[in-house]
Order: sequence, then structure tokens, then C-alpha cells
Amino acid sequence: MTARSELTASLLSALRDIPGLRAATPSTTAAASAVPWDLDVMAVDISEGVVEIRVVALEVPIPPLTEVAGAALRAVLTGTPWENASLRLVVTDVDAAALVP
Repeated sequence: MTARSELTASLLSALRDIPGLRAATPSTTAAASAVPWDLDVMAVDISEGVVEIRVVALEVPIPPLTEVAGAALRAVLTGTPWENASLRLVVTDVDAAALVP
């Protein structure tokens, strides 16, 4: 396992512990469950200076969710080669259930 793949797994693990957000994956259909790898890794891009994670908001308001997520994910970066990288959370979608009163 490479440092990037280990970091990706750690970031996704931390993200799964944050209520109100999930990794933005290309598909959540039953057919996608037949794929033999974790599709959530497609939501994470790690380059030398930027760590970007695409998420779907399951709740609103969004800013408190991204603040909590940012702190938790920044802690994962501590002690890694990406400790000083920019952390970018991109909300790609809002779940329809989040908008129902």
C-alpha cells in the first residue's frame, strides 16, 4: 500500500464518522456494489500541495458540517507528507432528504 492509498483510506474512515456528509461516489446503485473495490476512493484526490475530497451533504446547513469535517480531516493529515497541503472539501450535491422539513 502506498502512502497516498493509506492516506486515502484514513481520510475516508474519518469522513465516515462525520454525520451529515458522505463521500461523493459516481454511483450508489446495486450494480455498483458488485465492483470489487471501494468506490469512495474516487472522491479523493491527493496531489503534492492539495488534498481534495468531494462530498454529498446529507443535512443542511452545510457550513457547520464542512467545519467539523475540515477539522477531523486536517487531523488525519497531521504527521504525513501532506500536513501542510491545502485541504479542499467540495460539496458536489445535497441529498434530497436534507431539504425535506
